[in-house]
Amino acid sequence: MTQTLTSPDQIARALWYVDRELVALREEQLPKLADGEAVEVETLYSAISRGTERLIFTGRVPETEWDRMRAPLQQGAFPFPVKYGYCAVGRVVNGPQSLNGKLVFCLHPHQDRFVAVANNVVLIPDGVPAKRAVLAANVETALNAVWDARVLPGDRVIVIGAGIVGLLIAAVACRILGTDVSVVDRSDATRNEAAALGVPFTMPVDADDLAAADVVFHTTATGGGLQSAIRAAGMEATVCEVSWYGDREINVGLGGAFHSKRLKLVSSQVGQIAEPQRTRWDYRRRLGKALEILAEPAFDALVEDEVRFDDLPERMADILSDTATGLPPVIAYERSRS
Repeated sequence: MTQTLTSPDQIARALWYVDRELVALREEQLPKLADGEAVEVETLYSAISRGTERLIFTGRVPETEWDRMRAPLQQGAFPFPVKYGYCAVGRVVNGPQSLNGKLVFCLHPHQDRFVAVANNVVLIPDGVPAKRAVLAANVETALNAVWDARVLPGDRVIVIGAGIVGLLIAAVACRILGTDVSVVDRSDATRNEAAALGVPFTMPVDADDLAAADVVFHTTATGGGLQSAIRAAGMEATVCEVSWYGDREINVGLGGAFHSKRLKLVSSQVGQIAEPQRTRWDYRRRLGKALEILAEPAFDALVEDEVRFDDLPERMADILSDTATGLPPVIAYERSRS
């Protein structure tokens, strides 16, 4: 479904969540540029944050979180209609001379062309391809989680859930000197991606020997997954919950050895800089570091599949299905890639 405007020039198309389990491409007039203060970007790729966007798609964002849940350049309001997203990479086609023609990352919703304040875009370093750079916001999440959990050299680390965020947490953690990292998932759909990142992959049936971890990350947004994370934690270990459940409640048993092992259950959320780093780091520095991390070609394994922007109204239900396996595809903007 496409809503059409009759305005002549500078028309952009954006993905809107218009109702429960319904998305549409809508046209809109781009605002005029402010001299020296704004950039016009032609989008090359954007990335779907499956966990978060699934909650939006199914109308499961609780009213208490509508304000905190807003993306930086979101339009509309929860529950619907809302234009949402925060992983866009494109080329500057109009703006300050220092940025014209450059590849940039922006926390912008899925849209084929957009105007943003120049300070809201970050230059992509040489050597990081546009398609790989869409992972920057997810790498920020992973980096923040590792900070929140305070992973140290030599730690034994287990990651429950091998989606994008779980794999990236494992990749960041295993690059800390001396760590022993494993990622566990019920499905082996991302086993090859884990191998490409140099992270051992294990299915739960084979995970009996993965107990006594120093740090366990949970990313599956299920009660069973969190229970597995608690079981895998060693004495006085940290269990870091990275999932967001929206309006869903889960049952987790905190009996057994939870208290006797003196476990720490902490949450990590990317909207705030992790407390250990907050004094010295700001959001721009963290995003810049995420882009630096993406200089490794191994991360290409996480962005191999694509979906055309034009096909999103027909494909989004399958991409965001509770039964979807593997990694979500990267959105490719054909007009921009020509």
